[in-house]
Order: sequence, then C-alpha cells, then structure tokens
Amino acid sequence: MTGLYVCAHEVADAIARGRPVVALETTLVTHGLPHPHGVSAALAVEKEIREGGAIPATIGILRGAIRIGLTHAELKELATTPGIIKVNLSNLAATVAAGCPGATTVAATMFAAHAQGISVLATGGIGGVHRDASISGDVSADLTALSRTPIAVVCAGAKAILDLPRTVEMLETLGVPVFGLQTNEFPAFYRRSSGLSVDRRMDTIEELASATRAHFALGLGTGVLIANPIPVSDELPSETYERALETALSDAERQDVRGRSVTPFLLERLRVLSEGESLRSNLALLTNNARVAAQLATALGRSG
Repeated sequence: MTGLYVCAHEVADAIARGRPVVALETTLVTHGLPHPHGVSAALAVEKEIREGGAIPATIGILRGAIRIGLTHAELKELATTPGIIKVNLSNLAATVAAGCPGATTVAATMFAAHAQGISVLATGGIGGVHRDASISGDVSADLTALSRTPIAVVCAGAKAILDLPRTVEMLETLGVPVFGLQTNEFPAFYRRSSGLSVDRRMDTIEELASATRAHFALGLGTGVLIANPIPVSDELPSETYERALETALSDAERQDVRGRSVTPFLLERLRVLSEGESLRSNLALLTNNARVAAQLATALGRSG
C-alpha cells in the first residue's frame, strides 16, 4: 500500500543525501510529560539535534499515515488530542487504518524509522520488564523491537519504574548489545548507576560508531542500545528518588493501574512527589541523549 508513510521534505532529502538523521518518539510529548512541557521538550530535543549537525525526524501518526518529521503544529495537535492513542507494535496498523491520531512508543518509532532508512533514535529511557512481570507478564514491546530491528537507540537506560536487573537480563537473552558511553554500569534513568554491568564500555563517539557499524555489518539482526547516563549535575537526589518511587509504585498497585497506563501514571506521580525535580532531570537527560545521538549519527555517516 502507498501513502502509509509521509516523510517531511527535509527528512527525505537528508536521507537521500546520506546526511545524519535522528528519529524521535512522541509518547514523550503525549504521555511522558504534562502539556505544554511535552511539546517544549520535543522542540528542545530537536534543537539539540540540529546543533549537533543532524536532522531531527519526530514520528507520529496523523490522518491515516505514519508521519516522519512532524511540524510544530502537528506536535501540538498530538499533545492536545483527548485520549490520544499510545501506539505500539501491536496496535500500529489498526491505528493507521482507522485514521486515528497516535503517539509512537520507542518500539513503533524504531519500526517506522528503520523502514525509512534511519539508523539512530534518541529517547529518554526504554521500556522493559515491569516489576510485577512474574504475575502480570508485562514486558515492554520496546524489547521486542530491539530484538528484531537493527537501529541504534540512545537512552539513559530503562525507565526507573521497571525491574532493571530483569530488563538487562532480557536484553542479553534477546541478543541486544548494551554499549555504555563513558560508563561501566547500566544507567537507572534519573540516576547514573544501577549496579548492573553494560556489555562494553566505549569512551568516545568514534569507538561507539565503530562497534555499532560492525554490529549492523555482521547482520545480527538486532538493535544496539547505547546507555548514556544522565549528567552528574542533573541526577535526582537518591533520597528523593527512592521515596517518590516507593510511593508511586504503591499508588499504582492500590489504584490497580495496568497495561499501557502504568508508565504514564508512574511518571506523573514521580513528578508530583518529587515536586517537579523528576521533570527537570527528565528534560536534562533527554537533551543529553539527543546530543549524543546527533554525534553518533554524524560519525556513522562519516565512516560509513
């Protein structure tokens, strides 16, 4: 079928010319941050990518098409649509076919970006194995996408609300390499350290690009996870983080929050319980990841 993808001219031109492009998801805009913070964060991330010499390609679903490279007006439209659909691999086709607006998760964004020839994606933190997964079976489709989509995802680890040890173990099981940028440990989103090891530490963008390119050239078929810790100055204080997280998890259990609603519920509770500190940290790690993603996309293009 034609018309399922609409690629902005700037993005299409950059892809055709072999210029660096960085894909961006949109659940950040609609479910990760309260309006208008989501839109302003998306624009700040796009600005960071441009300043890094790459072209941002923010992805979302509008009017029956997957749109690669949303305008400011389209971002605002997604952010202000009541009951906006959180689009994953399982409901991507149905959302497009129905003509409904939707915000793409990391998994759906990876799929769409790869289909257009984009090899780098920047996000805050990936989804993973939820803390009650042994009972609920709740494991993010981000891990499924990473297991079968050859694209590099730059993140500050997995979202702090998850079961990080099981998430890291699942990444290994699925054959997804985790490269730590100037770190030996898997980051914990708001915190730099989780006590869990990455597969290999890389101290420069050039090292990172070389290993990423080798992974793709070998045809291993999986994505690559780039673990980029939040800057030291922007870490959420340990006491604030632990207290807010414990309360948020308890609130979710008491209110029986399930499925796709869990992550946005917990992130919003963390924002409230930390008196906005988690929002500040979130914005800082997002722009930091965008900066690294632009550098990586540029390096991959230089030596590709």
